Amino acid sequence: MGIVNVNDDSFSGDGTLDLDAAIRLARGQAAAGADVIDVGAESARTNRAAVAVAEEVRRFQGFLERWEEVWSGLRPRDESQVWPPVMSANTWRPEVAEEVLATGKVEILNDMGALPDDRNARLCAAHGAALLIMHSVGEPKIPHLHQQWEDVMGAMEGFFCEKLSLCRAAGLDEEAVILDPGLDFAKQRDDNLTVLRGLERLQRFGRPVLVPVSRKTVIGEVLGLPEPRERDAGTIACIATSMARGGNVFRVHHVEAAWQAVKVLHAL
Repeated sequence: MGIVNVNDDSFSGDGTLDLDAAIRLARGQAAAGADVIDVGAESARTNRAAVAVAEEVRRFQGFLERWEEVWSGLRPRDESQVWPPVMSANTWRPEVAEEVLATGKVEILNDMGALPDDRNARLCAAHGAALLIMHSVGEPKIPHLHQQWEDVMGAMEGFFCEKLSLCRAAGLDEEAVILDPGLDFAKQRDDNLTVLRGLERLQRFGRPVLVPVSRKTVIGEVLGLPEPRERDAGTIACIATSMARGGNVFRVHHVEAAWQAVKVLHAL
């Protein structure tokens, strides 16, 4: 899963409000082997205020209108690449989700809001889209630096049991749900490491598990690298251990490096 940020405040410094640049980035990711392109119009950073709903929708619409340009004229990198790539919309507000899903181009709703109610699940059911549920606590865009976990994996399992039940009640089939352990969200360094070590526990749900570890703070803390762009090698290490523990989808900035790593790991 390649990352395209149509915003100007991405934590890794790769966001852009220039639609031409965003399309070029997504096109490069598709050519490099991305199966999914995850597009976000608002940074998840907690030290930035949320953009207005209308502005977030406007940014999405500009990209969605040009979606076919991302893969037009290209060919899949190998026989296993999903083609054309799947469009994932990274947003947590139902008002935005309703607008982007109505275009019929978005196949996955990547909800970083921890699904506090059933609205996004109902929207996905109505539009035939998949729902990616991220584990966290509290409201998005607000730091939760003082969250303490006695048993982060046990809490996460309980969380996903509850959210899957919510989805079923909203009419969304479990086959349309992807789980995200929410690395760095309401979790500190040791919590994140515990999650990565215990990732296989999420296999009990029988659903695909997204590992959104690319350039995350935990990697920078382990390596002493404050600059996110310097964390790609650490990202590959996390992909390797996560793949061995049942991770299925890897959300990354550096698609070429991740594609090569996954290809070799799969062969091994």
